[in-house]
Amino acid sequence: MITKKVAVEVLGAGTDTAQYLHSIVQAYTDYKIVAEEEKTKRRGIEAWETTTIAQIQADRDVLIRYLERSFDERANNFRFLFEKVDQAIAQGDNNQLNLFLHSIIELAKSSPFKDFADITSVRAALDDPEHEWSF
Repeated sequence: MITKKVAVEVLGAGTDTAQYLHSIVQAYTDYKIVAEEEKTKRRGIEAWETTTIAQIQADRDVLIRYLERSFDERANNFRFLFEKVDQAIAQGDNNQLNLFLHSIIELAKSSPFKDFADITSVRAALDDPEHEWSF
């Protein structure tokens, strides 16, 4: 026979069980929400990573193109100036020889990296077909 005290305990236990069940369901729901939020964050991080890597590769390509152009231009300038030095020597023109040797020294002193501080201006210059390069 069930006494009133046992019935209250059973009903009370049932209420606690319902609360426990509700707590478990709520915890599981919270877990699923957090799991989805974290999954979304991971996708965001992966997208940022992809974008950042693409930007780094684009910057690298700009740098390589800039260096190729600047060093090619410097090489051509040196070649030209040394040809002029040879001509001045052949002609015995010391004034021209002095002028071209001075130009060679000044070109050697300058660095193709001095204008490289602002990659944005370099990229814009490389993308502009009308840009005139001066070294």
